[in-house]
Amino acid sequence: MTEASNANWHNEPTDYDQAGKLPRVRTAASPSTLGSLNITAAATDPELLDLPWQVALEEWPAQSLAALPRGISRHVVRFAHLGGSIIAVKETSEHVARHEYHMLRKLQRLDVPCVEPVAVISGRTTPEGEDLDPVLVTRHLKFSLPYRALFSQTLRRDTLTRLIDAQALLLVRLHLIGFYWGDVSLSNTLFRRDAGSFAAYLVDAETGELYPELSSGQREYDLEIARVNIAGELMDLAEGGLIEEKVDPLATSELIMDSYRRLWTELTEQESFELGERWRVGARIRRLNELGFDVEEYAIRTAADSSQIQLQPKVVDAGHHSRRLLRLTGLDAQENQARRLLNNMDAYRADNNPTLDEELSAHLWVSEVFEPIVRAVPRELGGKLEPAEVVHEVLEHRWYMSEREDRNVPMAEAVQSYLDSELRHRRDEAEIMLTADSKAIGLDGDSDFENN
Repeated sequence: MTEASNANWHNEPTDYDQAGKLPRVRTAASPSTLGSLNITAAATDPELLDLPWQVALEEWPAQSLAALPRGISRHVVRFAHLGGSIIAVKETSEHVARHEYHMLRKLQRLDVPCVEPVAVISGRTTPEGEDLDPVLVTRHLKFSLPYRALFSQTLRRDTLTRLIDAQALLLVRLHLIGFYWGDVSLSNTLFRRDAGSFAAYLVDAETGELYPELSSGQREYDLEIARVNIAGELMDLAEGGLIEEKVDPLATSELIMDSYRRLWTELTEQESFELGERWRVGARIRRLNELGFDVEEYAIRTAADSSQIQLQPKVVDAGHHSRRLLRLTGLDAQENQARRLLNNMDAYRADNNPTLDEELSAHLWVSEVFEPIVRAVPRELGGKLEPAEVVHEVLEHRWYMSEREDRNVPMAEAVQSYLDSELRHRRDEAEIMLTADSKAIGLDGDSDFENN
């Protein structure tokens, strides 16, 4: 840590009430701090000082880098090892870096899927005293991929539809909390598997702004940006022969408009019904729960003639199933994964402990179903998929085996069959390493996503 004595650590800004950009703090440099690093971080991580900050990011030595697939970016971006994790380092201006760091911290507090900000580092200089651009450091999201890594083989339309649906859901969640993205695209998103679907995570927030509430015009403009950017990205993939010829990039980009509007309407539209149909209140809430949202407050108004009721959800929060799973078991999973695991947990309770308390039955399910499946995965296969996705796929594999063989296949037999016939042939998604001559969009030997 040769630079430890020259590093000035600053706590994260605490002006949490400010919705927009943080003002750039300008301080006069004293002779004792000239050429020293200035680090703004939520927590002091001394291992940051071991990285070659005195070298332009584009020229970082190979031994400092982690070879992960990169998406398209207007900035220089590199991945590096930091302790037991991997970080993404992006060179940009100091004001932009601090604004994006601030936005990502706020989005994390609001429980929106996004990458974790680690630090802003400024005051970088070369050994010759030349100034280098400040950097934003974020933590790489494990088991996630940029869209170009997902498109490394000919893309099937249903896989593309699921990716765009995930992007639309992310955009709805952002808009519900008042976040205007300003640069919606597949390139600015990471995707993780979620029980046969995908979960989308925001990566780039440098153009984002947080407001108390978005107008319909702001939402529509963000949606139009998404449509145009996705169309351009799909045209680029079509030019490279990475999507099926029958896929129309322009028509396909419209899918995000339809998916977004359907979801937004379900979440926010006022509904009217007769007094005798009050059961529709519960039905509407169940539909929202199925979409993965909780209704924490709703307004019911009776019409002037008292013959109708108007229902308007007021507070709609995502993560209904993942929160229930976390509350019952302590397991942290994606929303669709959580829904699938909860279904199995409820079936386990009905079959084995119908009168047992829900929480006690859930702990038994973890020890008798979830943990044995995870422990059965050999160490060399542990990086293929995250544990919740493995358990989901084992449960699906067992169901198909039982149906095909017309018998109740024991769990141990299903697990072994899955390991041998499925998981062993998957690529590692915890950390996809690229060879020196590989491109971000050409991962050798990857046929996994063709089957989705």
